[in-house]
Amino acid sequence: MTYQLPLIEPDVLIIGGGPAGLTAAAELADRRAGHILCVDREHAAGGIPRHSDHTGYGLRDLHRVMSGPVYARHLVDRATRAKAEIRTNTMVTGWSDEHTLDVTSPDGRYQIRPRAIVLATGARERPRTARRIPGDRPHGVYTTGQLQNLVHLHHQPVGKRAVIVGGELVSWSAALTLRQAGCTPALMISQYPKAESYGAFNAAGRTVLRVPVATRSRVTKVIGKGRCQAVEIEHLDTGKRRTVACDTVVFTGDWIPDHELVRAAGIALDESTLGPLTDTALRTSRPGVFAVGNMLHPVDTADVAALDGKHVAQQVINHLHGQQPPTAGVRLTVGSPFRWVAPQILRPDDPAPARGRLLLWPDEFVRFPKVTVRQDGRVITRRTLAWPAAPGRVFRIPSTVLDGISHTGGPVHISL
Repeated sequence: MTYQLPLIEPDVLIIGGGPAGLTAAAELADRRAGHILCVDREHAAGGIPRHSDHTGYGLRDLHRVMSGPVYARHLVDRATRAKAEIRTNTMVTGWSDEHTLDVTSPDGRYQIRPRAIVLATGARERPRTARRIPGDRPHGVYTTGQLQNLVHLHHQPVGKRAVIVGGELVSWSAALTLRQAGCTPALMISQYPKAESYGAFNAAGRTVLRVPVATRSRVTKVIGKGRCQAVEIEHLDTGKRRTVACDTVVFTGDWIPDHELVRAAGIALDESTLGPLTDTALRTSRPGVFAVGNMLHPVDTADVAALDGKHVAQQVINHLHGQQPPTAGVRLTVGSPFRWVAPQILRPDDPAPARGRLLLWPDEFVRFPKVTVRQDGRVITRRTLAWPAAPGRVFRIPSTVLDGISHTGGPVHISL
């Protein structure tokens, strides 16, 4: 006798209860799109802001600023008020078929077969092992997420003196958390000529938090038996090495999408972002499956991820009403100094991307970037932008730079 797992059939399943997933759930429920189910593997929804206990959240989506935990609670409350169903401690373990997912929760195993799926599983920082940094294997080595979870959710102590690896915006978030835990951030290390975060944050970090930054440097060894005792760092230009005493090391940034479900489904991946290929309507290569937030382009701020959730709602509703996308699409590609672009496919009659912006990731600092768009060997657009392109943060360009392209032509190439 074959055991049949219980089956539920919501109209929309949203996998991931962070800012993007919760905003999508609230928008869809507000628009009466049917039974909206949002599942999250953590014991509480809210995503990374839930354990990021400092201000700075909500500016672009809510037009006010609040702390991470308050922001997370606001998004949960809004989705709940809109009558979206949120299930926590719920892990989607795989695909039973193209339209059915296997789920495990404290209530047991069951299956979900929705009419549409929104993937909002976010991104994670690569740990030390994935960065292949040699040396000892002591206690006291974390990613930012692990550190904030330990300090803000579990109220556990960390060390007394820390080295932060990375100079992104999240790196300063780690510095704030360390300060709140009574641990001194002794040094921040960046491989770039200047810390990757915005200039205002770098200046405030140096003056208010008093964190020195070692640029053009990398960690070559972690030292310590039992507890971390030091790290060895190397200057990339001179090759000179020195040892910095510390009992805590925090590896920040270097993000990768949580894309296991995408890979398991055989959904097309972008080889540069490692997230799913999407068009400006945030469709993936599988009909009825959409993707939003930082699993598409690691990594952007929480409020921008939330606006992806708002943008996708109408596209999901169009799918529920039977709208079929055009089959043809022009592929967007990038050249130096960009690593990736998102979204990657432009189709005729599709909406502009969220906020009317294309997102790119530069590997070099360019103070006055002149964006060049080419197709079939012809220059379509050249536009100088007033804001710099900088490593470690998303570079946004108006999607209107693509207005002159041909939808029947070859790939569109964006470079500086």
